[in-house]
Amino acid sequence: METFVSIIQTISVIAIPGLVLFIVCYGAIKKVKIYSAFVEGAKEGFDVAVRIIPYLVAMLVAIGVFRASGAMDFLFMILSPITNFIGMPPETLPMALMRPLSGSGALGVMSETFKAHGADSLIGRMVSVMMGSGETTFYVLAVYFGAVGVTKTRQAVPAGIIADVVAIVMSVWLVNAIWG
Repeated sequence: METFVSIIQTISVIAIPGLVLFIVCYGAIKKVKIYSAFVEGAKEGFDVAVRIIPYLVAMLVAIGVFRASGAMDFLFMILSPITNFIGMPPETLPMALMRPLSGSGALGVMSETFKAHGADSLIGRMVSVMMGSGETTFYVLAVYFGAVGVTKTRQAVPAGIIADVVAIVMSVWLVNAIWG
């Protein structure tokens, strides 16, 4: 198992620099003006950011109301028998519920978890894997679908929820298998 962890750590160190280098080299081979393409993409990204700000504010307010009302604590209480059954420590439940809602909220939960349990603890590692393997499904649906005017989400919501559940369960299984 140590070899597997060592391989994954090596891949994680070289993945992003390798991807950036690949993109630059590929663009150079295809004779693309890399800097101009980057600046054009940044301009489009800024325009998108300006369009999504109202949806972002609405989503963050809704998450704040959900947490402040005590609804999240009630949800923790209801879900704790299921989490105990799959081997998920109750301290990781806030991350499992926050990750589909908000990336910044999930980052805050992860920081709090690290302070309480340590980054190298089983709980810290499980929360880290959940953070990396999950997606901000409801944030994406609310902000991006709202920004482009999509009103019929069709299978996006069920597919996103299924993906989030699978990410959580696999995070629990993987961390328990490697460090448990």
